[in-house]
Formats: sequence, structure tokens, C-alpha cells
Amino acid sequence: MKLLPRAPIVYAADYAGLPYGMKSEAELASRVPALLGRLVERYKPAIATIACNTASTIALDHVRSALNIPVVGTVPAIKPASLLTKTGVIGLLGTKATIRQPYVDKLAADFAADKILIRHACPELVYAAEAKLRGETPDPRVIREAITGLTDQPGGEQIDTVILACTHFPLVRDELSAAAPQSIQFIDGAQGIARRIAHLTRDMIWPGERQSGIFVTTGALPDIEPYRPAIGQYGIERFETL
Repeated sequence: MKLLPRAPIVYAADYAGLPYGMKSEAELASRVPALLGRLVERYKPAIATIACNTASTIALDHVRSALNIPVVGTVPAIKPASLLTKTGVIGLLGTKATIRQPYVDKLAADFAADKILIRHACPELVYAAEAKLRGETPDPRVIREAITGLTDQPGGEQIDTVILACTHFPLVRDELSAAAPQSIQFIDGAQGIARRIAHLTRDMIWPGERQSGIFVTTGALPDIEPYRPAIGQYGIERFETL
């Protein structure tokens, strides 16, 4: 929204399928293309972004083959993390599905072969982030266990860079930083993804004024009422079900 302030945005939240990180590869490989197909049919977007590491590492190719618009995926920021680390030891926080993906192995081999990558699955952190989005205080135990899950592993005391490999996790970046026993920089791929979207839509002619966005949920509409204040500050004013 910072790079393309006049671009209308449809933000789709698959609450009926939460959490993706606990689903099997087969479930997501069928669910994500079907969901995006319905969204594209209804809203006719110029471009789609899968703002989920788990879904992208599993279903990105399926979605691209099914849709006739550009699709931008989200993958763990291993390459930029490898350029930032001074100690050569990188932590990766993700869902269970993300950290076991061969795609992550390939990213590590391609961009961080000379680094140590320590992974930890912390699915409960998704719910901590959701709680914060609703205006609640995230569970300190969940935050603490996410950090110690990395730093208590062999070599974990040398971690100086942590990849937030779930798009929920930047919401609790401050809490994670406060709980860390050492100085750690946290990184995610949001800026790179935004730049990619801006590049792919560089020839688009957007409306003259900023458009209000649409929030679409696959769950029940009353269930997302607690999220309206947080979402509304980004100019997303219409709430619909799919």
C-alpha cells in the first residue's frame, strides 16, 4: 500500500482453513488453487499474491498453472538473511509445513550454503499474532518458547539473524525481540514482495484516488468483527464472505 497507494486491494483471509501450517501438502495443493480461482472469478484482480510461506512453498506452481494472471509467492527470506548475518548462524521460525519443505532446503543450498541454518516450528505463534491483531496481549509463554526453540539448539547462542518464515510472525516482532537472550535482527520478505508487485504492475493505470479495500473471509462474518480496527487502519472498509 505504501508503494501503490491508489491500487485497490482485496485481502482474502482463509479463516475456514486456519492454520495452513498444520495441513498436509495434498490438502493445500488442492485448497489454495481452488480458493484463488474463486477469488479471481469474483474480483477480477490484475495480480494475485499468496501471502503465506506455507501455501507458496507447496501450491505456487499449481496456482500459476491454473490462473491467467501473474501470481507472486512468499518464500522464506534466506538470501537476504545470509547477507545480513555476521556470525554465520541464522534462525528460521516457521510453521511445521514450511520448515520441512524441500523448497526451503533448496533456498538454503543456493543462498546460504556456507551458513548454519537452525529451524524451529512454532505453530502456536500464529495464534499469538492473531490475538495481537484483535487487540489482545499475545501469550508470553508462546513468544518465549518460539525464541528458545531456536537459541536452545546447538549453536543457537550464535544466532544473530532470524527469518520470520510465516507472514503472521512480523506482527509479534517486537515481542520476539524483547524475549531474545541476545541481540537478534528479524527479517521477512515483505519489502521484496511489495517491490515485485510494483514491478509487475508498472504499466497499470490505477484510479485517480485511493480506493477503499475489501476484506474477504472464508469463515463466518461475525467472527472477524474483532479484527475491524486493525484492518481498518489500512483503508480496508468492506467486509465480505466468500
